[in-house]
Amino acid sequence: QVQLVESGGGLVQPGGSLRLSCAASGFTFSTYHMSWVRQALGKGREWVSSIYNGGGSTYYADFVKGRFTISRDNAKNTLYLQMNSLQPEDTAVYYCARGRRGWYDYWGQGTQVTVSS
Repeated sequence: QVQLVESGGGLVQPGGSLRLSCAASGFTFSTYHMSWVRQALGKGREWVSSIYNGGGSTYYADFVKGRFTISRDNAKNTLYLQMNSLQPEDTAVYYCARGRRGWYDYWGQGTQVTVSS
C-alpha cells in the first residue's frame, strides 16, 4: 500500500532553518510528481511546492520563493523540503502529497513546524 511518512519538523526560532523529509513506499516513487502542502491551525490546506517526477521541474508558492527548496532522491524514494529564513507565519503542519498541485491522491500524516522565539 502507498505510504508517505514525513519527518524533520520541530520548533525553530524566526530566521532559522529546517529540512523536512518524506519517505515514500508502496509505489514507484520516481514516476510520480510530488508536493508539499501545509495547514495552519484554523486554516485550510495550502499548496507550498511541487516537483515533477524527473526532478528537473520545481514550482513554489509565492510566499516561499527564495526561502524553500524542494528536492527528491529517487534512489532513496524520498522527498525533501529545505526551509530557510523561517517566519512565524510558516507555522503549520506540513504534509507530503503524491501528485502535482491540486491533484493529490495520497497524503502523509504530517509533521508540525513551529516558528517561535
